[in-house]
Amino acid sequence: MERVLVTSALPYINGVKHLGNLVGSMLPSDAYARFMRQTGREVLLLCATDEHGTPAELAAAAAGQPVDAYCAEMYEVQKRLGDGFRLSFDFFGRSSSPQNHRLTQHLAGKLDEAGLIEEVSEIQVYSHADGRFLPDRYIEGTCPNCGYDRARGDQCENCTKQLDPADLIDPHSTISGSTDLEQRETKHLYLRQSAMRDKLRTWIDSKKDWPTLSTSIAKKWLDDGDGLQDRGITRDLDWGVPVKRGEKEWPGMEGKVFYVWFDAPIEYIASAAEWTEAKGLKDADWERWWRTDKGADDVRYVQIMGKDNVPFHTLSFPSTIMGSGEPWKLVDHIKSFNWLTYEGGKFSTSQQRGIFMDQALEILPSDYWRWWLLSNAPESSDSDFTWASFQTGVNKDLADVLGNFISRVTKFCRSRFGETVPEGGKPGGAEQELTEELDKRLKAYTAAMEAIEIRRAAQELRALWVAGNEYLQKAAPWAMFKTDPEAAAAQIRTALNLIRLYAIVSRPFIPDASQTMLASLGLKEEAEMDWPKDAKSALTALPAGHTFTVPDNLFAKIEDFQREAWEAQFSGAS
Repeated sequence: MERVLVTSALPYINGVKHLGNLVGSMLPSDAYARFMRQTGREVLLLCATDEHGTPAELAAAAAGQPVDAYCAEMYEVQKRLGDGFRLSFDFFGRSSSPQNHRLTQHLAGKLDEAGLIEEVSEIQVYSHADGRFLPDRYIEGTCPNCGYDRARGDQCENCTKQLDPADLIDPHSTISGSTDLEQRETKHLYLRQSAMRDKLRTWIDSKKDWPTLSTSIAKKWLDDGDGLQDRGITRDLDWGVPVKRGEKEWPGMEGKVFYVWFDAPIEYIASAAEWTEAKGLKDADWERWWRTDKGADDVRYVQIMGKDNVPFHTLSFPSTIMGSGEPWKLVDHIKSFNWLTYEGGKFSTSQQRGIFMDQALEILPSDYWRWWLLSNAPESSDSDFTWASFQTGVNKDLADVLGNFISRVTKFCRSRFGETVPEGGKPGGAEQELTEELDKRLKAYTAAMEAIEIRRAAQELRALWVAGNEYLQKAAPWAMFKTDPEAAAAQIRTALNLIRLYAIVSRPFIPDASQTMLASLGLKEEAEMDWPKDAKSALTALPAGHTFTVPDNLFAKIEDFQREAWEAQFSGAS
């Protein structure tokens, strides 16, 4: 059995995530993993909360809590919301776990042994108003490369150029807004990424199937200016993984922690160790996914993330695990996404602009959101969430196409044949045409999911739903019943089998609706989830005499007054 390891970029701990965070990594990783499971692969889907760094400290302070207590509370919130959106993680871990502490310290020690760690005396920014050294991301100013006026001290989000705080024009503290900044000397550890440049380039060049967005960002970081720069991996903070060489102290690094972007990707591996511990399994059970000397050489490893995470996943994290000299599994495919905007602008927590995961689930069930977000996933370019587009997607795709088909078929069958799959009649030309169309669409849908082309997959899934509606309109069993009841029975038998087919192939996108469809047919999920091999066998799976029930309305339409109210509610503070 082919094994597929899937990791989603880690959501940061400081608050509830908005829909852009959801569709940028967690939701597509779930859809892909679900498809992989249904097609017979052994899948391990991992994610975790990213808990270290200054943002966690600041969020905890704002909440009036110790940082560890705050992170523990927010972990439960994020896990609950992930469950609410039916994210099928095999394990959802925490970067503050003992497993991640140990592994981060272990890898740092190995990098040091390999000569890839350098102790550097450097000048860092100290804020008098805040009484502390400022991490790079808590200094903002104007980017010298593109002129963006909210560039951070580590990277410009606009042009993705790697920066140092000293590069910024008119820098200020994002904590206090103060410009009373002083440069002071401090010592830190640097990962000598520059020594890995040629190895990284060869490795990236070998990945011919990576999306253009992933490779272009990686190569830009390799080639811009003087090329890949060495990177500081420690910070002057209280909260984080203490700096050690394995289990040994690191002289001169007392009181420092590893930089969050050093330890966070390591949590991908550590979360697998957390998983086995939680399940009462052995180390060998996670090592077979992550160590090539323990069987991971035949694993296909897929990472899914937003485009801002690409440099760290294509360069920094590979530098860490390659540089350790140990046989860790490297990523095979990186799928990156652009941004989801909100009504033409950015989501904003501070301005209460946009809709966040908890708010979304209070309004509508998860399938409504899953469908719109995945069918509009920001793959080749940014996507814009608007309430009008959301209303149209729900009403036309879910209610009119899929929901209406199921309602018409089951209710007509009940009124004419009872709540059993009718017998009699034989398939004819219309059924043959339907079979050919379904086979074509199934092939295209499967290929899109294999390639992690989420929007194209959604289009093909919708086309499968449309094919059933077009067949129903053409066959017109309500008219046929008056002259040839047996022919109408064959048509409805085909249509009921279509519902079963839709339940199976729709599961990666709308799992709750999938479960409802199967339940209405008296079928158990675990027995029905194998991906269909062909349309002909799928359309004869339910025999005559099989009982069913008419489900409640699968999807309610969004009315104009609801859309208008939500537009106003989530437009932002005035």
